[in-house]
Amino acid sequence: MAAEQQQQQQQQQQQQQPQGVELHGLSDEAAYSMCSDPHQLTKDFMLQQTMLRIKDPKKSLEFYTNVLGMTLLQKFDFPSMKFSLYFMAYEDKKDIPADVKERTAWTFSRKATLELTHNWGTENDEKPYHNGNSDPRGFGHIGLAVPDVYAACKRFEELGVTFVKKPDDGKMKGLAFIQDPDGYWIEILSPNNMLSII
Repeated sequence: MAAEQQQQQQQQQQQQQPQGVELHGLSDEAAYSMCSDPHQLTKDFMLQQTMLRIKDPKKSLEFYTNVLGMTLLQKFDFPSMKFSLYFMAYEDKKDIPADVKERTAWTFSRKATLELTHNWGTENDEKPYHNGNSDPRGFGHIGLAVPDVYAACKRFEELGVTFVKKPDDGKMKGLAFIQDPDGYWIEILSPNNMLSII
């Protein structure tokens, strides 16, 4: 289904392209020339979190811990605003501080965490969240590096995970896309394999 949607989107894009106009991205030279050297005050900045809205924390926590192997670092509840945050990452449970204040500072010092946001009651709402991969497009996916894409996907298949693209589908062999319980896309890649793909 998702592959069909992608194909339809590509066909729509081609139909919208003006006749005789060749589309292309920036050259390497142009891309690098657009980039500034980081300001000294940004030297300690880091990408700390990506937030995804989730409908059902029971399904999402099961998926991100059991299927993807992440750890729940910390949960925050905001009763007056009726939402909860679940911070997920690839960290060893033994490293998580027991003290709440220390744990909070530690959680927000981790790199590349996922902040799963549950607005209470949305689990009963039939309308899904927009995953960004159908019109109007925006957000695309998150990506996970794994040692072996084929072994990971074999396990995902056994667990009944929904695939957008299996490793040998399409032109880009050796990488896959799966969906989480809310339909967000997750790229599965092996760093050592990327040179043969790109």
